[in-house]
Amino acid sequence: MIDNKKYYDSFSRTYDKTRDRGYHDLIDTIETHAVRDHYTGGSILEAGCGSGLVLQKIRSFADGSFGIDLSNGMLKHAKNRKCSVAQADILTLPFQDNAFDMVVSFKVLPHILSIGEAIMELCRITKPGGILILEFYNTRSLRGMIKRLKLPTKTSKKYSDMDVYTRYDSRAAILQLMPDDMDCIEFRGARIITPFAAVHRIPVLQTFFKRMELSLSTTSAAAAAGFIIYIGKKRTTCV
Repeated sequence: MIDNKKYYDSFSRTYDKTRDRGYHDLIDTIETHAVRDHYTGGSILEAGCGSGLVLQKIRSFADGSFGIDLSNGMLKHAKNRKCSVAQADILTLPFQDNAFDMVVSFKVLPHILSIGEAIMELCRITKPGGILILEFYNTRSLRGMIKRLKLPTKTSKKYSDMDVYTRYDSRAAILQLMPDDMDCIEFRGARIITPFAAVHRIPVLQTFFKRMELSLSTTSAAAAAGFIIYIGKKRTTCV
């Protein structure tokens, strides 16, 4: 496994290609809906904002949004989207305790070896009473099975998706990772019935699968989703 910064700096050269439509936009939309549905005002931090695709959507309804990412290559795209961003490591966030009303992170934690430390940092900067939304890869999903069995997919001239650390978790394992002062509100899911991303390139199938994925994302069917979205609230006082 290579250093995440090197991997994503290299990936940033092609990362945005087709990610603003079809399958990838569907996943981003479901993530954004989770943020919007739990947002009650104040500041939002997206940790690991990448090229700013989700942050741009969040900015459309949030009073204040900010993003950090390890990769300067990714941040160049986010800046082009007029997002407020800075380079930072999720394991050592440059913010005071209780700094944000909401902290979100998508497609990031599954690629961090020290995931427990990262979650503690994200919780630290969330205000008491604030919302934490984190995404994980589901070990009990069709996507998880396919990803573990398939051949490597090139993400840049140098690397493939097998060169970056990746982990998969169950809902029970996710709850075990959470700090004591974080209470789970709900789980949501993305990529529940989509067999392969390519079906979203076919107009008729894309319409069907998008409608179904959006409607199922907040139901019990989300337990089978490829992407698990954990939504928690930080306690105002510890018990």
